[in-house]
Amino acid sequence: MNLCTKCGATPVIVKRKASGQMLCKACFIESTTEKVLKGIRRNKLIEKGDKVAVALSGGKDSVMVLDILHSLYERNIIDLIAITIDEGIEGYRKHGVEIAAKNAQKLGIDHRIVSIKDYFGKTLDEIMADESREHGACTYCGVFRRWIINKIAREEGATKIATGHNLDDETQAILMNYLEGNIDNLTRIGAKSEPKNDKFTVKIKPLREIPEKEIGLYVVARELDVHFDECPYSRESFRGEVGRFVKELSVNHPTIMYSTLKGFDKIKPAIKKEFGGKKSSMGVCIKCGEPASHDLCRACLFSKKINKEE
Repeated sequence: MNLCTKCGATPVIVKRKASGQMLCKACFIESTTEKVLKGIRRNKLIEKGDKVAVALSGGKDSVMVLDILHSLYERNIIDLIAITIDEGIEGYRKHGVEIAAKNAQKLGIDHRIVSIKDYFGKTLDEIMADESREHGACTYCGVFRRWIINKIAREEGATKIATGHNLDDETQAILMNYLEGNIDNLTRIGAKSEPKNDKFTVKIKPLREIPEKEIGLYVVARELDVHFDECPYSRESFRGEVGRFVKELSVNHPTIMYSTLKGFDKIKPAIKKEFGGKKSSMGVCIKCGEPASHDLCRACLFSKKINKEE
């Protein structure tokens, strides 16, 4: 019979292939929570007095972020607010929004729910139904979500935006940007963003070193209410292809994601030194007033095209 390597209890609920560690439910929750909090301290993601806006989709990653950061909120180290975006995906998004609201209410956290249609006139489904569109769902969704979350975070006086990016996500981002030759994006990957404009709120990734499987196990072990469904558009993306490739590699090479992340973090300073741009005095979008490199920010440019404005 397998025994927990930390306390000797049974049953064991996880065996970490990368380390060989076997943990019971209580020790797994404790060790995972401590790993996240230790990463927050090591990377200086949060300071006392921060107001953190959690991008809360209702999925396992963002619910886990809210759950762990709530422990800092209870100790009066930080203030918390949750932001949920309804992208407008039929048969998928409604349940996630409901779950997000339930989690925020349970923890007594202020919660704002907004939709892409509120700001940009169309749901994601409506955008994708237009055959004249120029991009895939993930491109529109990513641009619009970032614009909305940054705007609301600033309106709410948030000093940090916490997202649920996990180890799998970071590994995928590193590989896909390298394969696409997108060096500019590579210089921005990390535990904490370094905005090029003061109107951008700093983004942090508390779960950056936690594998997706362990996040799923954590929310089940903690009996958290979570929306587990996969976005119907995600499998169409290049990220989805890279993700499936990494998962296949991980079967026989369980440490591959950790080594990819750690290796990248070691070479990032050299990449940033060679290719990283300096903090710029970007202009503002003539339509929305958000930071922009041109007359229109990318979100307003997309909005103009999908709404066929002159």
